[in-house]
Amino acid sequence: MAVPKILLYYVFTPLADPDAVRLWQRNLCESLGLRGRILISKHGLNGTVGGELGALKRYVRKTRDYPAFKGIDVKWSEGTGLDENGLSLDFPRLVVKVRDEIVSFGAPDELRVDETGVVGGGERLAPEQVHELVAERGDDVVFFDGRNGFEAEIGRFRGAVIPDVATTREFTAELDSGKYDHLKDKPVVTYCTGGIRCEVLSGLMKSRGFSEVYQLEGGIVRYGEAFGDDGLWDGSLYVFDQRMSVDFSDHAAVLGRCVACGEPTKHMRNCRDLSCREQLVVCPGCAAGDPACSAHTV
Repeated sequence: MAVPKILLYYVFTPLADPDAVRLWQRNLCESLGLRGRILISKHGLNGTVGGELGALKRYVRKTRDYPAFKGIDVKWSEGTGLDENGLSLDFPRLVVKVRDEIVSFGAPDELRVDETGVVGGGERLAPEQVHELVAERGDDVVFFDGRNGFEAEIGRFRGAVIPDVATTREFTAELDSGKYDHLKDKPVVTYCTGGIRCEVLSGLMKSRGFSEVYQLEGGIVRYGEAFGDDGLWDGSLYVFDQRMSVDFSDHAAVLGRCVACGEPTKHMRNCRDLSCREQLVVCPGCAAGDPACSAHTV
C-alpha cells in the first residue's frame, strides 16, 4: 500500500556550482515522482518534498551520497494522500530554483557558511535542553518567533515575542528598529518551523548585540515530536503546503480566531485576491464566502 509522506530538510554548506545541483535535484525528483519546492544557493540546500514513502527514502539516500549533503537532517510528517499517478496531493508541482539565499532574509552578505554550517549563529538547543534552560533561568528566558506574523496566529510558544513581520525579509529592519534592544542581555531562544530560519536569524541577532542567543534545534517540528502539546508549545503548526497546518496531538489548543466571524479555528487559507500573498485564519463555514484580507475588502 502506497504511503504518502512529506520531507522537510536543509543543510548549510558551501556549493561551488548551485546550478549543477539544481539540475541534479530536479532530475532526481522527477525520476522518483516527487513534488515540492527546493531552493539552492551558494550557501546550501533547502527543501520540502512529498510523495510515496519508498520514493522519498530513495531520494534521501541519493541526496546523502553527495559528499556536501552527507549530514543533511530530514524531518518526516504525514502526507494528505497521493493521486492516481502516485504524486503528492500536498504540492501542485515540482519547483527547483537557484536563489541568492535558501531562506530569504535579504541579507546574503551577512551570512557566513563553512563545511560545518552557519558561522556565528546561536547556540543550538535540543528540545530537552530548552526545558532545562527554562527550569534554570525561569521567566528571564525569551522565546523569539522567527516566522512570519500570520504563522503565529494559530500556534506559538507560550509567552513568545512575535515580531511584526509579514515576510522573512522584514526581519533585518525589525531588528534594526531598536524595539527589541531591551532583550539584548536576556537569554533568547529563537524558533521557527524546521530550524532553518533561526540559523540565519540567530546570527543576525548576535551581530546586532544580543548577548545570549540560542536556536531551537530542529525547530517546532522536532519539539513537537518530543513533547507534543504537553510542553511549552500551544496550538497548531502552520506549514507551507496544501495541508496549511498540522497538530502534534489530539488535544492541541485552538488559538486562531476567524477573521470573518471571530470563532476559534486553526484553519487558514489564501486571500481571495490572486495578487495578494496574505494568509488568513478562517473557519470552514466562512471559508465558503471566499474571504479577503482588509486590503482587498470593499
